[in-house]
Amino acid sequence: MAKHRIYTMSFAGVYPHYITKAEKKGRTKADVDHIIEWLTGYDEAGLQQVLDQKTNFEDFFAEAPALNPDRTLIKGVVCGIRVEEVEEPLMREIRYLDKMVDELARGKAMEKILRTP
Repeated sequence: MAKHRIYTMSFAGVYPHYITKAEKKGRTKADVDHIIEWLTGYDEAGLQQVLDQKTNFEDFFAEAPALNPDRTLIKGVVCGIRVEEVEEPLMREIRYLDKMVDELARGKAMEKILRTP
Protein backbone atom coordinates (compact mmCIF):
# COMPACT_ATOMS: atom_id res chain seq x y z
CA MET A 1 0.00 0.00 0.00
CA ALA A 2 1.40 3.40 -0.96
CA LYS A 3 2.07 6.05 1.65
CA HIS A 4 -0.38 8.89 1.92
CA ARG A 5 0.86 11.94 0.05
CA ILE A 6 1.00 14.15 3.15
CA TYR A 7 3.59 11.87 4.78
CA THR A 8 6.20 12.83 2.19
CA MET A 9 5.27 16.52 2.06
CA SER A 10 7.68 18.97 3.62
CA PHE A 11 6.51 20.29 6.96
CA ALA A 12 8.03 23.63 5.89
CA GLY A 13 5.61 23.68 2.95
CA VAL A 14 2.54 23.41 5.20
CA TYR A 15 3.78 25.43 8.18
CA PRO A 16 3.09 28.85 6.55
CA HIS A 17 -0.53 27.77 6.04
CA TYR A 18 -0.87 27.08 9.77
CA ILE A 19 0.53 30.57 10.46
CA THR A 20 -1.76 32.24 7.90
CA LYS A 21 -4.83 30.46 9.27
CA ALA A 22 -4.02 31.63 12.80
CA GLU A 23 -3.11 35.19 11.82
CA LYS A 24 -6.34 35.66 9.84
CA LYS A 25 -8.15 35.14 13.13
CA GLY A 26 -5.94 37.45 15.19
CA ARG A 27 -3.59 34.82 16.60
CA THR A 28 0.18 34.79 16.14
CA LYS A 29 3.04 32.72 14.77
CA ALA A 30 4.20 32.39 18.39
CA ASP A 31 0.85 30.78 19.26
CA VAL A 32 1.26 28.23 16.46
CA ASP A 33 4.85 27.53 17.51
CA HIS A 34 3.72 27.06 21.11
CA ILE A 35 1.18 24.44 19.98
CA ILE A 36 3.81 22.63 17.89
CA GLU A 37 6.28 22.69 20.77
CA TRP A 38 3.64 21.36 23.20
CA LEU A 39 2.61 18.57 20.83
CA THR A 40 6.05 17.43 19.66
CA GLY A 41 8.65 18.63 22.14
CA TYR A 42 10.56 20.60 19.49
CA ASP A 43 12.05 23.79 20.90
CA GLU A 44 12.47 26.95 18.84
CA ALA A 45 15.86 25.87 17.46
CA GLY A 46 14.64 22.35 16.68
CA LEU A 47 11.58 23.65 14.88
CA GLN A 48 13.72 26.04 12.85
CA GLN A 49 16.04 23.17 11.90
CA VAL A 50 13.05 21.08 10.72
CA LEU A 51 11.89 24.02 8.61
CA ASP A 52 15.36 24.71 7.18
CA GLN A 53 15.92 21.06 6.27
CA LYS A 54 12.44 20.77 4.75
CA THR A 55 11.78 17.66 6.84
CA ASN A 56 8.77 15.66 5.69
CA PHE A 57 5.81 14.97 7.99
CA GLU A 58 6.79 11.35 8.53
CA ASP A 59 10.25 12.31 9.81
CA PHE A 60 8.90 15.39 11.62
CA PHE A 61 6.84 13.17 13.91
CA ALA A 62 9.25 10.21 13.98
CA GLU A 63 12.08 12.49 15.13
CA ALA A 64 9.97 14.57 17.52
CA PRO A 65 11.88 14.95 20.79
CA ALA A 66 8.92 14.20 23.07
CA LEU A 67 5.39 13.63 21.83
CA ASN A 68 3.12 14.95 24.56
CA PRO A 69 1.23 12.10 26.25
CA ASP A 70 -1.76 14.43 26.77
CA ARG A 71 -2.24 14.67 22.99
CA THR A 72 -4.60 11.70 23.27
CA LEU A 73 -7.02 14.06 25.04
CA ILE A 74 -7.54 15.85 21.71
CA LYS A 75 -11.00 14.95 20.46
CA GLY A 76 -13.26 16.26 17.75
CA VAL A 77 -13.70 16.50 14.02
CA VAL A 78 -11.22 17.84 11.49
CA CYS A 79 -11.84 17.54 7.75
CA GLY A 80 -14.99 15.56 8.55
CA ILE A 81 -13.09 12.87 10.43
CA ARG A 82 -13.09 12.24 14.19
CA VAL A 83 -9.47 12.62 15.26
CA GLU A 84 -9.71 10.00 17.99
CA GLU A 85 -10.95 7.41 15.47
CA VAL A 86 -8.05 7.75 13.01
CA GLU A 87 -6.37 4.35 13.04
CA GLU A 88 -3.12 5.15 11.22
CA PRO A 89 -0.78 6.50 13.94
CA LEU A 90 1.05 9.04 11.76
CA MET A 91 -2.19 10.37 10.28
CA ARG A 92 -3.59 10.69 13.81
CA GLU A 93 -0.57 12.82 14.83
CA ILE A 94 -1.08 15.06 11.80
CA ARG A 95 -4.79 15.39 12.61
CA TYR A 96 -3.97 16.29 16.22
CA LEU A 97 -1.90 19.20 14.93
CA ASP A 98 -4.60 20.20 12.45
CA LYS A 99 -7.25 20.13 15.19
CA MET A 100 -5.15 22.27 17.53
CA VAL A 101 -4.50 24.88 14.82
CA ASP A 102 -8.23 24.88 14.00
CA GLU A 103 -9.05 25.50 17.66
CA LEU A 104 -6.51 28.32 17.78
CA ALA A 105 -8.02 29.94 14.70
CA ARG A 106 -11.50 29.66 16.22
CA GLY A 107 -10.33 31.70 19.21
CA LYS A 108 -10.23 28.95 21.79
CA ALA A 109 -8.15 29.76 24.88
CA MET A 110 -4.61 28.39 24.81
CA GLU A 111 -5.16 26.53 28.11
CA LYS A 112 -8.03 24.61 26.52
CA ILE A 113 -6.12 23.92 23.30
CA LEU A 114 -3.22 22.52 25.33
CA ARG A 115 -5.63 20.45 27.44
CA THR A 116 -4.39 22.08 30.66
CA PRO A 117 -6.45 21.15 33.72
